[in-house]
Formats: sequence, structure tokens, C-alpha cells
Amino acid sequence: MGRSSADRDRSLPQPPQPLVSPVIDTHTHLNVLDRSLHGDDEPDADQVLANAAAVGVTKVVQIGCDVEAARWSVDFAQTRPDVAVGVAIHPNDAARTVQANGHEALEESWRIIEELAADPVVRAVGETGLDYFRTDEAGRPAQQESFRWHIDLAKRLGKALVIHDRDSHDDVISVLESEGPPSSVIFHCFSGDAQMARYCADQGWFMSFAGVITFPSATDLRAALALVPDELVLVETDAPYLTPAPFRGRPNATYLTPLTVRAMAEARGTTEAELAPLLFANAQRAFGAW
Repeated sequence: MGRSSADRDRSLPQPPQPLVSPVIDTHTHLNVLDRSLHGDDEPDADQVLANAAAVGVTKVVQIGCDVEAARWSVDFAQTRPDVAVGVAIHPNDAARTVQANGHEALEESWRIIEELAADPVVRAVGETGLDYFRTDEAGRPAQQESFRWHIDLAKRLGKALVIHDRDSHDDVISVLESEGPPSSVIFHCFSGDAQMARYCADQGWFMSFAGVITFPSATDLRAALALVPDELVLVETDAPYLTPAPFRGRPNATYLTPLTVRAMAEARGTTEAELAPLLFANAQRAFGAW
């Protein structure tokens, strides 16, 4: 008999073997420290980063994708030189805000994000984009408008654009093309197929891969990863979500990045020692060195 959700192991996994060369986790949510997942002994953000550094994940991009999280992220990074920040209104939040409180409420959120995005610790506008999995058709116009606003902000500030794309590949690309992308575009948790990977590569867009790459069912994703040019590939955790195998179902954390790096190396027919320096260098180019 299978275990119920109440009985499922929610503890943090043990750290993997350290990487042979440092990498950067290009997308994490340190502010999401949910005791319902981690229990009362959950580590704070500083401890999470210490655990990560111990296995070779020496820098992170902390993503704040609503007003509260964005403020937390900017404040936290002020004293952490190993932390760069991305701020935005998540596409699902954009749709919910308009539906619940009207367009003026979304405009007020944009105003605050724009103020925060001007801070030097902020290297990216995002995660923004489209999500047709969690938002129904009625909410899509608000998502698309918000995506366009964030693209414009990234270009005005000269910062990278971090894209959330779920079940919306064609429209994401259509909006990017119609607005004109900024110089640095990162597809967070890339979920496209080989054809999309080729298209993104042709545009010079970075593709970031998360723990999904370790799932047995992710055959098409591994095929796409194999086609990404060396200079455009990134790694992320999206922690506390998307925990890599063999710990799927348990909370994710930045210190589990080595598991994804090793799965990526296997899918690309290379070694950890060859891939890790590429991932580090690419992250510094995508977001600017820090």
C-alpha cells in the first residue's frame, strides 16, 4: 500500500557529494521557507547558503516574484555578496490581482517592482512570462500585458529577463518577438522540446535546467538539453520546488544542485568537470558578474 500524503517524508535530503568545480544556482526562492514542508527545524536562508557553498554552489540568483518576496530579496541581498536578485510579478499573480482587485492594483504592484528593480543587487527582471497551466483563458490577457510591461522594464534598466513559460511556448515567443527582447534572456526551468531549444539557441537565449531533467519521464527534455550550445546552458533548483531524483516529493534546496549538474552532464555526453565551469561562466554572462 502506498503512503498517504500525510505520511510522506518531508524532511530535507542529505547533501550530495560536493562538485569538483563551483556552480551558480540561477533560480531559487530562499524566502519560501515553509514549515509545512520542512518542519520546525527548517534552516534559515543564511544556513541554506552555507549548506550550498559546502557542496560547491557558491552563488545564487534569488527570485522574488511578488511585491513581498521582491522586497525581502532586495533586503537580504544587501549583506550577501554571493546573492544576486530577480524581481517581478509572477504571471499567475498578475492574473489573480486583476481578477480580485482590478487593473489599478496590478499597476501599483508594477510601480513597486520598478523601484526595487533599480537597486544594484537586482540583476534581472523576472520571473515573468506566461502560465497557461494554472491560469484559465480569462486571465491570459492580464498575463500577456504584464509580460510586455516586464520586458519593457528589463530593456529600460538594461537587466536580464527571466521567463516563466508553462504550457505557453508559442505565445511566450510571440510576445518576445513582438516587443523585442532585451540583450539577456533566460528561460527559467526550460520545458520545451528539441525544436524549441534550437530556436532559442538561434536567438542567443539562455536555457536553464532544473531537477526535472532527472525524472525518468523527461526523455524529450534531455534530448533538448543535449542540443543547447555550451555557451547558453544554465542550471537552477527553483527550490523549494522541483526536487531532483532520487528525492522527488521532498523539499528542494540549493545544495541539491550537484544532482542536477551530474544528470545534465550525462545527458550532454560530457563530465561534471567540463560542465561545471561552463555553467558558472554562463551565469556570470547572463546576469553580469558578481
